[in-house]
Amino acid sequence: MSETSLAADASSPVEENHRHTDIGPGYRQTTVAVTGGRMTVGLWGPLDPDAPTILAVHGVSASHRSFGLLAQALPGVRVIAPDLRGRGRSSTLPGPYGMPVHADDLAAVLGETATGPVVVVGHSMGAFVTLVLAHRHPHWVRSVVLVDGGIPLALPSGLDPEQVVQAVLGPVAERLAMRFGSVEEYRRFWLQHPAFRHAWTPGSITAALMEDYITYDLEPEGAALRPATRYEAMAQDTAELQGGGSLVEAIDQLAVPAHLLWSRRGLFNEEPGLFSADYIASWQDRVPALARNLTVTEVPSTNHYSIVMTPEGAHAVAEIITAGLGAST
Repeated sequence: MSETSLAADASSPVEENHRHTDIGPGYRQTTVAVTGGRMTVGLWGPLDPDAPTILAVHGVSASHRSFGLLAQALPGVRVIAPDLRGRGRSSTLPGPYGMPVHADDLAAVLGETATGPVVVVGHSMGAFVTLVLAHRHPHWVRSVVLVDGGIPLALPSGLDPEQVVQAVLGPVAERLAMRFGSVEEYRRFWLQHPAFRHAWTPGSITAALMEDYITYDLEPEGAALRPATRYEAMAQDTAELQGGGSLVEAIDQLAVPAHLLWSRRGLFNEEPGLFSADYIASWQDRVPALARNLTVTEVPSTNHYSIVMTPEGAHAVAEIITAGLGAST
């Protein structure tokens, strides 16, 4: 069934018929019914549902619009990218949250927008969701690409959930509590972000897509604007990233080809980032499924954000995806 015919079916997603070429090739939106309401889904690329297709899963406080550069780096590839529950235009979907809930939501999205198993690409928290999706709904997943995420984070034992949030995200969590008087004020906030300070060249494609990402990330609250991500969603999800039961089980039973792309620099361009080569290797040494199925590649000169939100990072990720699509066909 084509996306055009889906739009005419009241029981199926209703796709907005606008194409914003400034944020990627053939961009459009749809919504898909999930538990508690409808999930917003962005799509790039061909309308033909039988075209090469990937599912792209964003990070803990992001939205689907973080994948604009990746979509541009994948001409001819159909990119399905939902706003996860509690984020973006899916921010009003109720809890509970957590990796299994997100995985089930993604299976519902694929049930309405895909015709068979796809390559699933997850960035940051999206990589953890991707692994749980592959475990809970293996018929939808051909292979996975994990972008600076997916391996349980190394944290001190005994932290309560709030301490985990602060240890992993710190100022990211603080941003969600902030209120802004205008889009321009939020833009100035992001201009100073150390992850983008040297990448945001005025007039560049990175700048254009960051402007779109920033504008999309805001929603009204009284006379002010607030980031769309719900704090409670971020807190519940982050607590699982150090090794929640569903994640550990998914890793132990990983049964599809997986490629981990990682950066030495973290969320604020600091070293070390979330992972090191030795830490990743230690997981491969003790988990047979990772030893069998996981390929690991460092993406140099990137940080946790720029690995997907700059042209250099997006092209590196696109090369791995393209190889995976070639193998799958």
